[in-house]
Amino acid sequence: MGVEICAFVSGNQKRGSMNLFVLKTWLETKLAKDEQGANLVEYILLVALIALAVIAAVIFLRGQVSDKFNETGSKLSNGG
Repeated sequence: MGVEICAFVSGNQKRGSMNLFVLKTWLETKLAKDEQGANLVEYILLVALIALAVIAAVIFLRGQVSDKFNETGSKLSNGG
């Protein structure tokens, strides 16, 4: 059906519509690839942010956690 419709259109319009179709297809593929790449970058940034949060938590809570482990270890050693 698309071929029959194009047969009635003059040569210049046929080429113009084909160029627009090629341009549309090319843009869709380019944007799709870029979007997938952006998702990967976003995941990497998210993982890096989580890692920084964990490192900061360990640094700030190091003393408190160490005290709790020492206290619990002492209680276990002394039998309760």
